[in-house]
Amino acid sequence: MKRILKRSTLILLFTLLFIGGAAFFCVELVMDADAWANQPYNAHISGNGGLEQAGAIYDRNGAALAKTQGNQRVYHEDYSVRAGLLHTVGDNSLNISTAVQSKYRSQLTGYSLIWGLNMPQSLRTSHDLTLTVDASACADTYDALSSYGTSGACVVYNYKTGEVLCSVSTKTYDPQDPPTITEDNESEYEGVYLDHVLSSTYTPGSIFKLVTSVAAIENIPDLFERSWYCGGHEDIGGNEVTCVDSQAHGYLDFQGALTQSCNIVFAELAVEIGSEKMNATAQKMGINMSFEIDDVDTPKGHYNTAGASVNQLAWSGVGQYDNQVNPMQMAIICGAIANGGNSTTPTYIKNGTDDLLKMIGVKKAESQELVNPNTASVLSSVMPEYTFGSLNVRAKTGTAEVGEGKGPNAWMVGFSTDQDAPLAFACVVENAGFGSQYAKPVAETAMQNCARAIRGW
Repeated sequence: MKRILKRSTLILLFTLLFIGGAAFFCVELVMDADAWANQPYNAHISGNGGLEQAGAIYDRNGAALAKTQGNQRVYHEDYSVRAGLLHTVGDNSLNISTAVQSKYRSQLTGYSLIWGLNMPQSLRTSHDLTLTVDASACADTYDALSSYGTSGACVVYNYKTGEVLCSVSTKTYDPQDPPTITEDNESEYEGVYLDHVLSSTYTPGSIFKLVTSVAAIENIPDLFERSWYCGGHEDIGGNEVTCVDSQAHGYLDFQGALTQSCNIVFAELAVEIGSEKMNATAQKMGINMSFEIDDVDTPKGHYNTAGASVNQLAWSGVGQYDNQVNPMQMAIICGAIANGGNSTTPTYIKNGTDDLLKMIGVKKAESQELVNPNTASVLSSVMPEYTFGSLNVRAKTGTAEVGEGKGPNAWMVGFSTDQDAPLAFACVVENAGFGSQYAKPVAETAMQNCARAIRGW
């Protein structure tokens, strides 16, 4: 009797588990079947990576960046647009995981639980998607950035609305004619699937002096009444800190030190401010934070001097300890400085049908205080001034030493002060040289083109 009862109990248990498992599978089938069908490993279910039934993707002006003709997925007719927006739009391979065609493949294809990917065209609703980017701006920026023959990134966004107008990452390739990557040419295409705007971190060099500036403004009461002497090099904490080429700047006030990008002054400021307050400032400004951009989390930057020596703390204030930042992250921080201390979350999605946007899960732009409003105003007023065509720009260049026999990473980050073109940007050119020589021309090209786009000129 006991044996029969035990067997009956086991049978009942297995039956309940089976029913529960079947119910769970059915719920998952209803909820996530489209995502399952549209995984990259199921690309064999339909040609062109399953995209031949996908909706078109347009830029902010209605230029088709990707669309289906017959049974083929085709891309913009201009090579520079195709290559420049590869990491934003994607290609048929789905290898670029952060691209729109990879992230939103199921939504673009209009998967149906009943019809799968073979819903009759007459029953399909529109699954077209319009992005915020400007094709022309991205093409010109790509041409400028790719001319150096190295990897890099440039992003420009509206710090009021969050719209990303330009986002270019190199290395790249033509999505209309993707390369076959083999052992013989893999070094040529190393990192080609990575969107450096959203997914890479770099040593910041002197652009980090913006963070040190915020800490100094908030923690040194007589900052604007003091001066410092730069002899080109100085022993701090038992080891030398040097300016570029040991250039001696002489006596400088704070604004002069920021304009001249004097390592000696900013190293001394970091030591005077102290590790705890430097860390707190970097933390609030989002250096150690990941930002969510349309379902993509940017990598966290890095700043932590808790165990640093005095000399290492000094170099951290210059951006040359073990500091790391992401290009999109730096654009957001610059946007916050321009926007009274508050950041606006960037987005690449401009519009689409209500059903499509609901499926994608487009969120409203969120605001977060990264810089005290008064500090943001003060820093904005003392940052170096530039003129990019019709734009008035506040910006900081950087030349980040990376070692290992490589050239420095060239940086420029900043924002426009024009009310009709509220744009923030970040540009990095890997292993290039001075930021003013390599990053500035790319940033200027991107900003001028984006200003024309936003102004409607």
